[in-house]
Amino acid sequence: MNITIVGRKCTPRQSFKDRAEQKLKKVERFFGENAEAKITATVEKSAKIVEITLNKGGMIFRAQERSADLEDALDACVDSLIRQIRKNKTKLERRLRDANIDDFISEADEAEDDFEIVRKKAVLLKPESVEEAILQMNMLGHQFYLFNNSEDDTVSVVYRRKDGGYGLLSPEKD
Repeated sequence: MNITIVGRKCTPRQSFKDRAEQKLKKVERFFGENAEAKITATVEKSAKIVEITLNKGGMIFRAQERSADLEDALDACVDSLIRQIRKNKTKLERRLRDANIDDFISEADEAEDDFEIVRKKAVLLKPESVEEAILQMNMLGHQFYLFNNSEDDTVSVVYRRKDGGYGLLSPEKD
């Protein structure tokens, strides 16, 4: 597994890097050696945050945990990833083992049976700035808000992050 470790507002120690590699060996058995893992360690005033993003063949697993200690956050993050993988184990194994289109189609048919849509809602997409969309989201009390971005004329989503900030999702152009 190709592991990249990045520090934000800190420089991770060698002991942290060694522990991260050791912990990710538990996950490597699911993905194999050609998977990529990016570990981001962030130090804030009140907490240490570890984020792990795993990528293999277009499948992405992501976990983020915070704690008073980087090693504790790393342990919790790896445990969270393992829970995600176990939850989706059969689908994941099929995808990793068989990469032809027939399997993806049959898997998509099975996935429709697994998930039940309990509510559908149509939304009017009016051109708004990002600031207007955040204001509208806050007024509605939602965690995310879909809108037509007036700055670049794309359908975008603003969302509230766990750390209290806001995020913006916009389509990537080829």
